[in-house]
Amino acid sequence: MPLCLANPTDRYVDRNALALVPTPASTQTWKPVPHIDVVEAVEAAIASRGMIIHSERFGLARDSQKMFGVITLANSHNPEWTRCVGIRNSHDQSFAAGVCCGVSVLVCSNLCFGGEFVIKRRHTSGIDLTAMVEETMDAMTDSYLSFEEKLLALHDKPVTDDEARISIVRAAECGAIPSCDILPVFNEYLEPRHAEFRERSQWSLLNAFTEIAHKYKPARFDICNRRLTRLFALDGQPAIK
Repeated sequence: MPLCLANPTDRYVDRNALALVPTPASTQTWKPVPHIDVVEAVEAAIASRGMIIHSERFGLARDSQKMFGVITLANSHNPEWTRCVGIRNSHDQSFAAGVCCGVSVLVCSNLCFGGEFVIKRRHTSGIDLTAMVEETMDAMTDSYLSFEEKLLALHDKPVTDDEARISIVRAAECGAIPSCDILPVFNEYLEPRHAEFRERSQWSLLNAFTEIAHKYKPARFDICNRRLTRLFALDGQPAIK
């Protein structure tokens, strides 16, 4: 299991800092996209659909080679959460630029995400970022409904304390959380700081994970969310047994 280690170069930044990150030189087969260009393309796609940005948070990792972001929408919430968009980009070819649908739980600002939508499998010299983001956002419109249905279904899935223990250890085994957070997640599940999560359910268990994840640096936070998405079958694939 992974230990509690943090890369000191990982940090949360504002949009101005993203704009100052230098973009590596292109090659004949690879054209890295500036981090700020990805964010601005998503912003334009959001505006073109009549949605309003409520808040945003960005993070850099690995000497600014990796960028992670969350944009929360102001006018797309139900009584429990508001919709948000997850963003990622890399300058070291470690992963493709992509966005995914997500929600921010209103009572605690915990973030939950659905499956990732890759804007481009790799940055080629002919990439049309604006067109790809627009296409991706169109696909996300329907995916939000499916994702939110899965989240609502978690409310109706009861969990025993022993089942919660097993799930938390499994999350550590797959790297969703570091092993040193097994007990903090379990304690958060048993005695949640928000009354809304006192009922023993998959929904409460997921929020115990995401409550502890508030302390993670950008890259660790990204890994946690993506692996929890898989563990709780929020990406449309069968749940891990």
